[in-house]
Amino acid sequence: MDLSLQTRPSPADTHRAERPLLGPTWFAAVMGTGIVANAAATLPRSFPGLRATATVVWAGAAVLLVVLAARYLRQRTIRSHAADPVTAQFLGAPPMALLTVGAGALLLGKDVIGLEAAVGVDWVLWLIGTALGLVTACTVPYLMVTRHRFAPDAAFGGWLMPVVPPMVSAATGALLVPHTPAGQPRLTLLLGCYAMLGLGLVATLLVLAMIYGRLVHHEVPTGTTVPTVWIGLGALAQSVTALGALATVAPAALSAPYARGTAVLALLGGIMVWGFAMLWLALATGLTVRTIRAGLPFAPTWWSFIFPVGACVTATGTLATRTGSAPLSWTTAALYTALVLAWLVVAGRSLRHATRHVRRPAGQIVD
Repeated sequence: MDLSLQTRPSPADTHRAERPLLGPTWFAAVMGTGIVANAAATLPRSFPGLRATATVVWAGAAVLLVVLAARYLRQRTIRSHAADPVTAQFLGAPPMALLTVGAGALLLGKDVIGLEAAVGVDWVLWLIGTALGLVTACTVPYLMVTRHRFAPDAAFGGWLMPVVPPMVSAATGALLVPHTPAGQPRLTLLLGCYAMLGLGLVATLLVLAMIYGRLVHHEVPTGTTVPTVWIGLGALAQSVTALGALATVAPAALSAPYARGTAVLALLGGIMVWGFAMLWLALATGLTVRTIRAGLPFAPTWWSFIFPVGACVTATGTLATRTGSAPLSWTTAALYTALVLAWLVVAGRSLRHATRHVRRPAGQIVD
């Protein structure tokens, strides 16, 4: 299974290609860079200079988003990518990249561009990202059922990418609830976020069952497929983050009994899902160590390590803040340290990879 996601175009596409084609999985670089910044803004404990550094990282993610979006749209390869049963899964990355950068505008960018501008930027990116995410969550599974054909051992972590964006919309949409007019608009946004959380979480559990069945009944994944196992961690952790974020803003839209219920759900439901996420973390770590010993070549799928760990940081930090638990607080700090180190490694390898392929002759297709 080729997961480099630089899809081979038709002869006509090759003729008009001036540079190596860009696969949608590269938007995971925006997701990963953005989560490094956003997670810093939500840590239970802050450190001198951390917020300023995180703001610079967020700005870098925003610039990268603009560059990748312009390049990807100019290729006009969305239809061919949707027709590919592997590449289609990663069409969920662009919406999540938009949502991550938009959330960073409100968490960090407001210090630079002002609160009003930050809210405006977040609204635009959230609306576009949410619309695209819902389209992806509905369209890709439909294509999988009606057009794509898969072997019994085809399930892999990338199958989660189309269904996770609605959960990211739920978590990031919570930031916009206080900036939405009171009454029906605010209530509609809150309930819509909970509905998207349910959509993404239930779909995630279904896909995780298929992935686990593949791991148990077929050959263990190898090579560049292995990093995608980490996407399961990100999906689970994102639901915990969303539960906590929505419970925080729920009192502004719901009456007291239901608002208190969201807080109970965020804590008890969140800690139970977090426990399952730790199991998946252990499984993903074991498979990764096993693969590294055998040789793990670089591919864009390495970015699958970053966003899931970042989501785990925000999930653990949410529970630490809600409970005041010192062990959870220290776990958050440890996870964030691991996140930054992993991001430095993957970003460095990505820059080397991109520089090498940009120098290739015009019209050459990169695999």
